[in-house]
Amino acid sequence: MGILSTLLLIPLLGAVAIALVPSQYHKAIKWLAILFSGVTFVASLGLINQFESGTFHMQLVEKAEWLPQLGIGYHVGIDGLSFWMVLLTTLLMLLSLIFSVYVEKRAGAYFGMMLLLETAMLGVFMSLDLVLFYTFFELSLIPMFVLIAIWGGANRKYASKKFFIMTLAASVFMLIGIVAMAKHYAATTGVWSFDLVAIQAAVADGSFWAGAMQLQPIIFWSFALALMVKCPMFPFHTWLPDAHTEAPTAGSIILAGVLLKMGTYGFLRFLLPLFPESSRDFASLFMILAVIGIIYGAIVAAMQTDIKKLVAYSSVSHMGFVVLGIFSLNHSGLMGGAYQQLNHGISTGALFLMIGLIYERIHTRAFKDLGGLKAQMPIYAALFLIVMLSSVGLPGTNGFIGEFLALIGSFQTGAAGLYGIHWILPVLAGLGVILAAVYLLIMFQKTFYGPITNDKLKRLKDLKGWEIGLVGVFVLFIFWGGLYPNTFLKPLEKSIAAARMMAINDGGQRPSWAEPTHEISDSGDLMRVAERTETGGWHEDYPGELVAKANHHFLATEIAVELPGPEEMGHGDDHGDDHGDDHSEEGDDHAEEEEEH
Repeated sequence: MGILSTLLLIPLLGAVAIALVPSQYHKAIKWLAILFSGVTFVASLGLINQFESGTFHMQLVEKAEWLPQLGIGYHVGIDGLSFWMVLLTTLLMLLSLIFSVYVEKRAGAYFGMMLLLETAMLGVFMSLDLVLFYTFFELSLIPMFVLIAIWGGANRKYASKKFFIMTLAASVFMLIGIVAMAKHYAATTGVWSFDLVAIQAAVADGSFWAGAMQLQPIIFWSFALALMVKCPMFPFHTWLPDAHTEAPTAGSIILAGVLLKMGTYGFLRFLLPLFPESSRDFASLFMILAVIGIIYGAIVAAMQTDIKKLVAYSSVSHMGFVVLGIFSLNHSGLMGGAYQQLNHGISTGALFLMIGLIYERIHTRAFKDLGGLKAQMPIYAALFLIVMLSSVGLPGTNGFIGEFLALIGSFQTGAAGLYGIHWILPVLAGLGVILAAVYLLIMFQKTFYGPITNDKLKRLKDLKGWEIGLVGVFVLFIFWGGLYPNTFLKPLEKSIAAARMMAINDGGQRPSWAEPTHEISDSGDLMRVAERTETGGWHEDYPGELVAKANHHFLATEIAVELPGPEEMGHGDDHGDDHGDDHSEEGDDHAEEEEEH
């Protein structure tokens, strides 16, 4: 059994073990859950040494027959996109379970559901079979539904039903799309298969959609609808504020940190590689909806009277930046969108944790019951300020890097006028950063300053040592991701470059996970190589044949512009360019060919 299957199995065994413990042994149940989650996290750290960041190919692959007559198999693996999502999942689950020592009601069921949820989430990020992915995707709904319905707030039943019905209904369309993909693959190759790698290989060489281009947008939207609801994107966001507000604290951390990312991860894993033409055709629509979500979420957040609901609406706004970056179809934008997935999980997860810490003390989240907390809990106030500034996107914190790259990438695409995207969209999105500062600073002022009007606050003591340590883990990653982002960006680079070229290049010039000779060079070019390193990677010094140029900012074939010569530009020979065909007439001497991270 490989490491990925082991990661899936450990929390599942933990859920089974907890089910066998008598319900009255609360402490034993809690420590058992933390133990299994801790072992899962430690085991996931083993991925760091085994992961090769120099390739976009799937790694640590495990494959076994499941229903061979239908082309369904157990097929798991990770690349740069899923590598960080697996580590984020195991980290946040461990921290959430440590916080959950406060839970007393039906502890066995609570911790069992949390561990089952961990298995489902890990399965989503590892699956390379469409049916397997869908199984884990739907399985994740059940534990979260139960967590909200039993351990949630006053309106938990309404929130849990709304969450379950909206996400389940949208997922049905994806199931239809999955079956349609397999059926079309059978029509193309004569063999039924739900294998993501095999289907993407057919898309990459251009044979899959040849003669059936009218089918692509239909199946595209069947996937896109389910993923848009999961993010959630405007106007499918309405389940999120209720679910966040009513969910128990640990549920909110996992919901914001991991479950929402299944949607944007799906954009990168399925929409761009499998539906390249549709991804380009509808990129402008996704950008428009992202910008609306950014502005709308920020404005509504500023109007909230409940601190948890404010943070819930801020998620709608911040996830808009992830979508903005992804559908810029630009190297910088895609890197920013993928990185912001991680940053949002850390920053917003930390906010929900800190709100939970105060809620467990005074059992209210209304601003009218808060105020003056800084005098009573100075350590709590200082840590809250750091986390809040990360969510604002202050330079030096992780939130700044992701949002900056997403905005830069989308502006470059808009300035070039590609995919129907106008430069005004990223400009409007930039207003979301300003609005975020407004509503978060208002939140901080209402919570920590002013007179104490609630007698419960006067009896409060500051954070305990273990609580400071819990928040400190988030703070560590906030500054690490902001001051040295290359740690997190480097493993993403090749997979992001490949996903982008899968979407924008023509058939035959797209990277293929199934083609072992395909690699992405350090400059982002698609190469065909014959020699590899001992670990299976590829080095620039090794021979390789160029398949397609990087075209980091846009696809050259979409801009039929004859570049002016040096004499016409009046700048001599100073502006020679290794990627001259990549630049628009207006921006050729300013566009950057490579992004240094």
